[in-house]
Amino acid sequence: MSNWKDNIHFVLVGPREPGNIGASARAIKNMGFKKFSLVNPPAITDEARWLACNAIDVLESAKTYNNLQEAVKNKSIMVGTTRRKGRKRGLILTVEDGIKRLYDLAQNNEIAILFGREDRGLFNEEIQECGFLITIPTSKEQPSLNLAHAVLIVAYELSKAEYKSPEFAGGKLIRQEELMTLYSRVSDILKLLEYIPNGDRDIEKKIMQNLKHFIGRAGLTDWELKMLHGICSQIEKKFMLPF
Repeated sequence: MSNWKDNIHFVLVGPREPGNIGASARAIKNMGFKKFSLVNPPAITDEARWLACNAIDVLESAKTYNNLQEAVKNKSIMVGTTRRKGRKRGLILTVEDGIKRLYDLAQNNEIAILFGREDRGLFNEEIQECGFLITIPTSKEQPSLNLAHAVLIVAYELSKAEYKSPEFAGGKLIRQEELMTLYSRVSDILKLLEYIPNGDRDIEKKIMQNLKHFIGRAGLTDWELKMLHGICSQIEKKFMLPF
């Protein structure tokens, strides 16, 4: 049986400080993880290597991507981290509650945990792609955590979860690239049913965002994906019949 920690991917989106990248690599290795991805990072410097300390292997094996879509396309679950809250941001869980879900899902599925930019966090369009968000409670007087500190806390809580959840009965979930195909098809079906008024892009966007959040919280199994595609096929067949 594979190590569930190999299914956890820590993804830094648009990090600006090489030192934070190095310190994050160290935090990841401290807690027994090794999968590290960087989206549009700066060049790795001596400072980054120094702060990585004995985690140079994690730092140097980090995968680099030009955009988030490429970084997560083979992952089944995508979760963001945030300190900002609001109804438009979808489901936000405390780090303790979020980690419970992730630990169970990681037994059989690839998970991407996204950490945003030091100064701006994750952008709204990146947040909207996540199944749910994790937040780390902090003081109102100083709410913003250092990027590497946030990575360490999440990695620690995940590592700790192993000692609290001895059993898991979950299944293998499909990946993001397969979900994208489903979302596109569902959007077409909703238009076919005239559920979305012609030209109303705001309603269409809101519906698809909510659908992504709904599915993204727990993912879909292969059987569930085939079932939904089957339903779409039946709807298409009915509408194509001559009257």
